[in-house]
Amino acid sequence: MESVILHTNKSKDLSLILQLAKKLGISARKLSKSELEEFGLSLAITEGKTGEYVDTEIFLNELRDESKD
Repeated sequence: MESVILHTNKSKDLSLILQLAKKLGISARKLSKSELEEFGLSLAITEGKTGEYVDTEIFLNELRDESKD
């Protein structure tokens, strides 16, 4: 299984991509805000194993700001 995450600020573009995926027989769906945050946290945990400190509150705020665009 392979996956991809796409991000756009235009819901019309996202709708087009989802329609195309459906026509191609590819499973696709929108992520909720909390699912996106959880994904981001899992990336931070994976990347954070370098021993560097990541301020969770700042990270979550950055994710929230990006999702508003």
